[in-house]
Amino acid sequence: MTVPEVLAELKGTSRRTFYRWRELGVGPAALKLPNGELRVWRSAFESWLEGREKYGL
Repeated sequence: MTVPEVLAELKGTSRRTFYRWRELGVGPAALKLPNGELRVWRSAFESWLEGREKYGL
């Protein structure tokens, strides 16, 4: 998933918030492509989201 696709799933979450989560190590796992863009595996995103829901975050 691209960052815009992730943000679309997280309705109301800003791009800055997503990158801040990454800085803090609490965002979904992502890989950086050679061109600098990030990609998030859908399975990693869904696991991360389930973890947040489980703990009420």
